[in-house]
Amino acid sequence: MKKALLLSILACGLCWGQVADDSQPASTNIVGQEYPRVHSDLRVTFRLSAPDAQKVQVRLGKVYDMEKGADGVWSVTLPPQVVGFHYYYLIVDGVQVDDPASETFYGVGRESSGIEIPEQGVDYYSVNDVPHGEVRSTRYFSKITGQWRRCFVYTPPGYDANRKARYPVLYLLPGYGEDDRGWFTQGRADLILDNLIAAKKAKPMLMVTDNQFSALKPGEQPLILRGRGPGSGGRGPGGGGPPPNFGNYGATFTEVMLTDLIPMIESTYRAIPRRDARAMAGLSMGGMQTFLTTLAHLDKFAYIGGFSPGLPQAKIEEIYKDPAAFNKQVKVLFIGTGTVERDANPNILRLHEALEKAGIKHVYFESPGTAHEWLTWRRDLNDFAPRLFR
Repeated sequence: MKKALLLSILACGLCWGQVADDSQPASTNIVGQEYPRVHSDLRVTFRLSAPDAQKVQVRLGKVYDMEKGADGVWSVTLPPQVVGFHYYYLIVDGVQVDDPASETFYGVGRESSGIEIPEQGVDYYSVNDVPHGEVRSTRYFSKITGQWRRCFVYTPPGYDANRKARYPVLYLLPGYGEDDRGWFTQGRADLILDNLIAAKKAKPMLMVTDNQFSALKPGEQPLILRGRGPGSGGRGPGGGGPPPNFGNYGATFTEVMLTDLIPMIESTYRAIPRRDARAMAGLSMGGMQTFLTTLAHLDKFAYIGGFSPGLPQAKIEEIYKDPAAFNKQVKVLFIGTGTVERDANPNILRLHEALEKAGIKHVYFESPGTAHEWLTWRRDLNDFAPRLFR
């Protein structure tokens, strides 16, 4: 019965008539789908045709019950939502499913529906009338894992036209439950760089995203974090420390990066092969990976960024031993957090205070009103990128 119900949902046509209000289809909808709709006051209306269902709900942070109409269409209007990108799900008779009207995004360990709540007056991650770079999918063989891997490479506007130009590189990592696509699909990193470069706020650069969680040697087990599975929502507080049984997280990807990824990028693309032309950053667990890789190899990286980062305390404590030497080597150390996640988990704020007390130069950035979510990390990147390669 449930299989037949889900098939009927996926096959249903969600074609609704004109809507007599100021709402607009969400930009994350599949082309031609009218719902979900975002109202000018940031309320969101969801609809689903499921005449045989007994109960339908929406999970967007919290769970909301939908009401069934006489025509078998379920609907609900949620209170105003926080701006930015959020994962969400439908729950049909107890079964969590993606919304057939929404694009899907790989996040929280699965393909998920997503909705963009527009941020009025902000266009730094919008498609604007400026020159645009390209995002290229690149395969490379890893001698460390013995497997083919994939990364994505952003090339700045004019990359193909000016064959003599060489570029610095930002290596940018996702968080737990996301992959190498996330920074471009959810994070809009290419648009952020397009707009910064066009405004001459950032240097033209290559930007490489990879998936550190898939870097496994034969016999190695993937990392599984408790409490971070499907349905954990987009606004939960971020963790600053490692989970139980953390093991040797990060070691293999560091090997992959130094042995396979960086040499491939510097031989395939016109990358400048120097430490002062290399930056590394990541969000959440990607921030932890960044610290684990860069702090152990300061001869390879001059710019370091942690966006809501996990904190490998033992590795970080090493930089306190000689602040003067660290300040001389590292051109930018950046740490960012959202004010909502800061209040729930102040570890990143405490790191900032400890760095300040130790005399270690760094940038501390707070994203107002945001939690452990993509809008925080978009803002982090928008502040971090202009500081690079100066």
